[in-house]
Order: sequence, then C-alpha cells, then structure tokens
Amino acid sequence: MELTLSHGLYGLFTLIIIITMVFRKGVVLPTLLGTFVVAWVFKGSLIGGFTAVFNANLVAAQELFNIFLIITFMVALLHSLKDLGADRRMIEPIQKIMINSHVSFFVLVGVTYIISLFFWPTPAVPLICALLVPAAIRAGLPAMIAAVAVALAGQGMALSSDYIVQVAPELSAKSAGVSTAAVMDQALILSFLTGSIAIGSAYLFYRKSFRKKSDPKNELEIQSMQGLKNQHVSQNKSIHRWSKIFAVLVPLSMLAVMIYMVSTKLDSGRMGGFEGGDGAAFIGGVAVILLLLSTVAFGRHRALDYISDHITEGFVFAFKAMGPVIPIAGFFFLGSPDFSGSILSLTDDTSPALLFDLVQSSQDFLPQSAFLAAFSILIIGIITGLDGSGFSGLPLTGALSASLANSSIDPTTLAAIGQMGSIWTGGGTIIAWSSLIAIAGFCGVSVMELVRKNFIPVMLGLVVSTTVAMFIF
Repeated sequence: MELTLSHGLYGLFTLIIIITMVFRKGVVLPTLLGTFVVAWVFKGSLIGGFTAVFNANLVAAQELFNIFLIITFMVALLHSLKDLGADRRMIEPIQKIMINSHVSFFVLVGVTYIISLFFWPTPAVPLICALLVPAAIRAGLPAMIAAVAVALAGQGMALSSDYIVQVAPELSAKSAGVSTAAVMDQALILSFLTGSIAIGSAYLFYRKSFRKKSDPKNELEIQSMQGLKNQHVSQNKSIHRWSKIFAVLVPLSMLAVMIYMVSTKLDSGRMGGFEGGDGAAFIGGVAVILLLLSTVAFGRHRALDYISDHITEGFVFAFKAMGPVIPIAGFFFLGSPDFSGSILSLTDDTSPALLFDLVQSSQDFLPQSAFLAAFSILIIGIITGLDGSGFSGLPLTGALSASLANSSIDPTTLAAIGQMGSIWTGGGTIIAWSSLIAIAGFCGVSVMELVRKNFIPVMLGLVVSTTVAMFIF
C-alpha cells in the first residue's frame, strides 16, 4: 500500500498522544488538533478540517452516548438510595462476619468487587470505606492493607472487566471492530486471572502485618478516619421502613438481572440478545424503575424534583468521568475505516484506514509473534493508563488490536489485553494521580505508599494473565 502525508501526520499525532500520556498530561488538545490537521491535509481543504473535527466528536458521541446513559442512571439510583439510607443498610449485615483480619481482607475484596460491578468503583468507594473499612480495622486489618484490598478488587478486577455496565468492553470492541460480547467474555476471564494473582500475592506479601482484634493500634487507626462518620439518616418512620425495603429490593433486583443474563447465555451459548448495548440497556432500565420507586418512597409530593436532581447528578458524574473520552475516541475513530467515512463526509468505498495502514505497513518488518503482539498491546495499554483515567486509552488499544492481529492471535484477545493494561493502571491501582487518591483519603493512608504496595502484585497479575491469554484464546 502507498502511505501518504496524511498517514504520516496521523502516526505523528498518535506518537505525540502516547508521549503526552507518559508525561501525565491531558491528551484532549493533541487529539482535537490532530483530527483537524489530518482531515485538513487528507481532504486538501481547510473547511474540510473544520467540519471533520466537529464530525469526529459527533460520531464518537453518537457511538458512546448509551454509555453515558447507563452511568447516569446507576449513579442516580445510588443517590436516591442514600436519601433513604438504604445504601448503608445493604452493607450492615456484612460487618458482622468480620471476625478477624484475614476474613476481613477477603470480605472487603468480595463486597467491593460485587458493588463495583454494578455501580462502578468511584461511587462505591465512599460507601465501602465509610462502613466496611472501619469494621475491618477493628478486626485487625491495617488501614493500608484495607486500602489495597479495595483498590485491587474495585478499581482493578471489577472495573477492568466492567461486565455489568459494559462501558470498557464496548469502547474496546467498537475501536477494534469486533463483537462486544466476545471482548466482555475474554476480559472477564483475564480480569479474574489478573485479580486473583494480584490479590492473592498481596495477601501473601502483607499478611505478616495483620493484627489481632485486641491490638490497641486498631483503635488508633480508626481515630485517624474520624472524617468517615456515618451520614445522618432521617428518623421518619416511613422512610425508615422504605429504607429496609429497598436495602433488600435493590440487591435482589440486580441479582435477578445477573442470573437472567447468565442463564440466557448458558441456554444459547451467547448472551441471548443481552450483549453490549442491549445488556447495558437491560441493567439501565431496571435501574430507572428502581430509581422511580425509591424517589417516590422518599417523598411522594417532592418526587418530581428529587428525580430531576438525581438524574442531573448522574449526568454530571458521567460527563466528568467520560467527557474527555469523546475527542480521544473521535481521533482514533478517524483512523478506522468503519468511522472515517462519516467523519470525513466520504462514501464507504473511499473511507481511509489511516491507523490500520500504518500498522500493516510495518508488519513486514516485525515477526508474526503472538507474544510480541500481546505484550506490545499490554505495554501500550499501561502507557495510556498513565493519564489516570483508565478509559481514555481504550480507543487506542482497541484500534491497534485490529491492526496488530495476525494468524497467531486475534483482535478480540488483543483488545481484552489492552483493556487490562489500561484500566488496571489508570483505573486506580498503581497511578497516584488517579481515583486511587480517593481510596487513600478515605482510609487515611499515604497514596504513594499505597501505589508501592499495589505495584508488584498488579504487574505480576498483568504479566501472568497476558501470557495465559496467548494460550487459552
């Protein structure tokens, strides 16, 4: 194939974006500029550059807006449960089984993982750290190790698969041009493997620091977390009753959704129509109905105002979390023939494949090795995660997965590997400027020390899972 100046510029801006991520700076500016310049040169028209940079963001927004909606409704539901005090009631029974530091460690892991699957780690962390971490510390688990357990289970294992909300696999799959369901399934297996290695090794490395329940240091660490006082819950008898009801109804509803989705997959060998956007829509629809019910339960005559406020809060959270992904995705969509035609206002027959052409032109000089492709994507995913987001690099790793795939390894596997590298890094396990700051703050520990505690277990998990992926997929 013949490479043009547009290919060279696209490659240059891709390199600039990666370097910018390495230096922990925002990449929205270079992606917007890159989209404009590449489109301008490709079309030979300044006007074409202006229209393309807008179209790129529009196409990305259209493709990803369902992601914004599911985040919005899940966060809105969590806020409505806080109004009732049901969020705390859902966790209170779990505190009773924290009989010692070892049990507490794995209880924290399990509860964090389950809640983070449904509500994402960032909204779930304040709830878990405020209610379960103090109980774990009283049982003898050091605050630092409690923070390690929460980070690895939530920001790592749960978020890297994102099997319920399905934001991450959809971003990866769309950019790679593969099935979202296939990426979901492989990412789930890799997340379990990475998480098992990381959490298991962290337990083995740090269990010598576990204390007895009677150790006076436990109360000293609790005192350092005095900012984590339980929120005030209204003593209104009606709200108190509804709080109990929704503390049972919401977990049972989500459990029923999960059982149904898994059963349809087992019955038909696939998700039975509940894959990708359909699965997210199912979860989102259930969340909407629960939101309606919980809002009415909190205040019938004020429900109209409350539900608007909660949905607004959900949208604000969604755009803060995902807003920068749109221009980044737009730039990498420009490199894919599936989207470049819409961005450049061309027909499908003339849609360029800028990124794919660049990678394919270099494949003659690279050995066709599954090992090289897998670890290249893993390293790129880790680099893109250095911006502290975890999600902003998924359009890049997905697009490169489609380009680097060969007879030895398919793009679905590469996309799942890239997703592991990006989210385990930037999602909040080994980057101090990520959401890991929130965990450290809630647990009253040093974020830099928490990074050091997480680093070796996480890297060990990523290396093992990437190696295994080459043989099982």
